[in-house]
Amino acid sequence: MAQAADDRASREEIAIVDLEMSEADDAPPVMQRQDSLYAAATRAAGADQHGQDSWARTLRLALQCVGILYGDIGTSPLFVYSSTFRDGVGHPDDLLGALSLIIYSFLLFTVIKYVYIALRANDDGDGGIFALYTLISRHAKISLIPNQQAEDELVSKYNRGKPPATLRRAQWMKEQLETNKTVKISLFLLTMLATAMVISDAILTPAISVLSAVGGLKEKAPYLTTDEIVWITVGILVALFAIQRFGTDKVGYLFAPVILLWLLLIGGVGVYNLIKYDTGALRAFNLKYIIDYFRRNKKKGWVSLGGILLCFTGTEALFSDLGYFSIRSIQLSFGFGLVPSVLLAYIGQAAYLRVHPEDVANTFYRSTPISLFWPTFILALAASIIGSQAMISCAFATISHSQTLGCFPRVKILHTSRQYSGQLYIPEVNYLLCLGACLVTVGFKTTVIIGEAHGICVVVVMIITTLLLTIVMLLIWKISIWWIAVFFIVFMSSELIYLSAILYRFEHGAYMPVAMSAVLMVVMTVWHYVHVKKYNFELEHSVPRDKVKELLGRHDIKRVPGIGLFYTELVQGIPPVFPHLIEKIPSIHSVLIFVSMKHLPIPSVDMSERFLFRQVDQEDYKVFQCVARYGYRDPFEEAKDFVDKLVEHLQYYIRDVNLYGVGSEPMMIQSSSYNSSYAESFGSHEKPSVKAIYAEEMLTPAESFSEHTRQASGKSKLFTQFQGNKMNILEMMKIQQEQQAILEEMNKGVVYIFGESEVVARSHSSLLKKIVVNYIYSFLRKNSRNGEKMMSIPRRQVLKVGISYEI
Repeated sequence: MAQAADDRASREEIAIVDLEMSEADDAPPVMQRQDSLYAAATRAAGADQHGQDSWARTLRLALQCVGILYGDIGTSPLFVYSSTFRDGVGHPDDLLGALSLIIYSFLLFTVIKYVYIALRANDDGDGGIFALYTLISRHAKISLIPNQQAEDELVSKYNRGKPPATLRRAQWMKEQLETNKTVKISLFLLTMLATAMVISDAILTPAISVLSAVGGLKEKAPYLTTDEIVWITVGILVALFAIQRFGTDKVGYLFAPVILLWLLLIGGVGVYNLIKYDTGALRAFNLKYIIDYFRRNKKKGWVSLGGILLCFTGTEALFSDLGYFSIRSIQLSFGFGLVPSVLLAYIGQAAYLRVHPEDVANTFYRSTPISLFWPTFILALAASIIGSQAMISCAFATISHSQTLGCFPRVKILHTSRQYSGQLYIPEVNYLLCLGACLVTVGFKTTVIIGEAHGICVVVVMIITTLLLTIVMLLIWKISIWWIAVFFIVFMSSELIYLSAILYRFEHGAYMPVAMSAVLMVVMTVWHYVHVKKYNFELEHSVPRDKVKELLGRHDIKRVPGIGLFYTELVQGIPPVFPHLIEKIPSIHSVLIFVSMKHLPIPSVDMSERFLFRQVDQEDYKVFQCVARYGYRDPFEEAKDFVDKLVEHLQYYIRDVNLYGVGSEPMMIQSSSYNSSYAESFGSHEKPSVKAIYAEEMLTPAESFSEHTRQASGKSKLFTQFQGNKMNILEMMKIQQEQQAILEEMNKGVVYIFGESEVVARSHSSLLKKIVVNYIYSFLRKNSRNGEKMMSIPRRQVLKVGISYEI
């Protein structure tokens, strides 16, 4: 056989190896053949890289950032001081203490933590809580679904940023995450809690932002009642959610000029107030005013932190919406646009209140020059509407990620931009968010109570983000343990202080997001729990290959013209619903393909590595297994497009099987291109590591016979023998006939077969399990989208097979 080249930097050498000969030769170690298709299901060899954006695209995205991300943070000056000093200003220097807290909290959390640390912990350009979770899951087996194997590491994106095994702390962290089931479940539940809080925040942010802006009307129309203000707000909220269907791309360009004007306005007014009223407000940069503030106010000063924290609301949107934009575009627009404008606004308001402390309840509008009131009001209203967009976009991205990981009921996800894959719209979620925002506005009526609820969402998400970032630093990043300790101590301690302040007023409104999040956590946890149980049941009861051959060999089985696509979540074998189908309807299609739609914990999978096949039966029956692999940002194709691509890659597979297979003697390809990661996976550290691809598992067009012969040119005697014996007209005609047969069957029609499995709890199960499975999950499944709707499959081409599972 061909030996691997000594120089590992040289081009890859490919050899065709006879398994019977491999025992006699000094062969490098290879992976043994496995019956499970899943051994190859995550073997993606050419994942695309996340490159640097051009400056033109960066500037274009930076403009969109202003419209989508910064409205929430940019409108915080509307209500921060009124929420901080609910009972009025007790001492003039309290304003300097509060301003100092605002300045340093804003810089600490938004600039340092999110813009310069968290954004760099992205998952190949995607951010947010779930992106951190999937990033960790690629370096440690923390998934509760038993679908991870060592072969996952062969995917190029899995290895990006992986630390060397010599880092003892990384190995220790990995062992803790993988071996301790309590840690796995706790990490999953914390991720669910953060997700629920983000969705709840997408309800509260529009309510408080728009209501605070509309409340300014009372300055010019004092006869307006509170109820009238509330219903005006509700009308604006309905309009805001109605335009979401046009997509973030269009909305961002529409909103960006408005937010730019808003930031210029509040920054300019801040400079005007600073110069006119009290330039001494700049003394707030001295940290001693924070110490004096707490010494003077004690418990009251601590409780006021619940209002201070509203200055950095919307920071999670910066991270979660990273998939819409890029790190450089966010940092550019943030540093040169948002930070100076917002800080000048807070400083100017403090300067005004030093002279007019009695106006603290309506600081923003009272500190605005009278001649600028109406332009300011219009821009404030527009900016508040736009500010809600950041959290709405964040909620869409978060739900999309959670759904791909089996943690959320199936909903329709629309990708609104052909150019930017992260820009989404979810109709059902949009309706529920709109309803929730309107109910909160009508129920609470004032921004003070909504602000209490808003604050707890912000702090809880920040705490969980700090925990996950710390795990990423320990497991993946190559930085000193002392820097990790400083990060954790500084941010965790400060965030817990803010959480304690907001929990002190729990009964004044903080209970609302907790209640909403509890409901969402029940939904997500129940859905994931049953999903895992169902997967384990199908795995335990999967049909053996001998049983499949026996079913296919029955004399009463009739062949139906066309292609049958049998959809199943199981990737390790044939699902138990298949014998049930044969028993009820003793017929199968001329070409039957078991299709598994699998999401890998990476943002995207290139089309060239989307499909992997295996032939279930080597005889005349054309029965195949196929795994269609997607990243969590990849959209599903339309049904027709999906079939066209699947059949195209199936033809590549048929070609490769005939070219690389040697009848009943299975052949195997060895490649020396995969080195250390594969060696670690299979325990070989001395000989060159190899990647083994069986002929029946090969499908990528790039791995064609002609390319292999070019790469091996003269280096392998087996290639010469292979060419002489196999590359003949009869062989090529056979390949062409098999490929043509597949096309003819596709032209006769395609039927999509779905197993409608009803999941029920066993009779001896506990009462709680029966309620969870038989009622809650059943309700969620009946009210979520079916598989055929997710792929827009015509109903006349759908065949459903019912079966009941007891778990």
